[in-house]
Amino acid sequence: MTWVRRLPRSTRTLLGQAMRWGRSAAVDLGTIGPGDEAGKRFGYLGPGAALLWPQGSIYNEHCLSVGAGTLIGPNVCLTAGMAPGQEMVTSPVVSIGERCIIGRGSHIIGHWSITLGDDIQTGPYVYITDQNHVYTDPVEPIGRQWPVEAAVSIGSGSWLGANVVVLPGTTIGEHCVVAAGAVVRGHVPDRCVIAGVPAKIVRKWSEDEGWTSVDHEVPLA
Repeated sequence: MTWVRRLPRSTRTLLGQAMRWGRSAAVDLGTIGPGDEAGKRFGYLGPGAALLWPQGSIYNEHCLSVGAGTLIGPNVCLTAGMAPGQEMVTSPVVSIGERCIIGRGSHIIGHWSITLGDDIQTGPYVYITDQNHVYTDPVEPIGRQWPVEAAVSIGSGSWLGANVVVLPGTTIGEHCVVAAGAVVRGHVPDRCVIAGVPAKIVRKWSEDEGWTSVDHEVPLA
């Protein structure tokens, strides 16, 4: 039995209440909004937007744009480049639209251009990047081979499930669902469901037929 359990029940109750109050206070005090000094470092942080405490790695905020009413969950990493103070050639590098919800523990790591539309939601631990290492030299360590960038775009109204990975050069259309755990690279049309590794179209919508399942999973373009 730990020393905590040897305390009187009334004392443990009071200490527990104090800890929960402290956590709630930390969330309120640590959240970043547009009126905070930390929020003013952003290229744009719209009215009602918030980055919940505790934040993950956030740097080069002047190249980040977050729309009004967007909620960035705890432990989300939101960066332009790989290190604070890195000189960027585009701005904004990462642009997130209005009324989005980015799930806890997600990473949005931009180097060139990542654009999220309005009303996008993600589950936890989603990874979105516009840069990847190349593997052109079989002798040189891959980590030393110069990475390449390709812009990423995700259309308004889309939903990305937990643990989705979005790779450089991906374009996801409007009102799409990306199933949990999918790895996405390529062009995703509007109003469809994709799943798998690599992700493929499994369901789509058209004005003539409404929602239809895809008999043979269609690879992304």
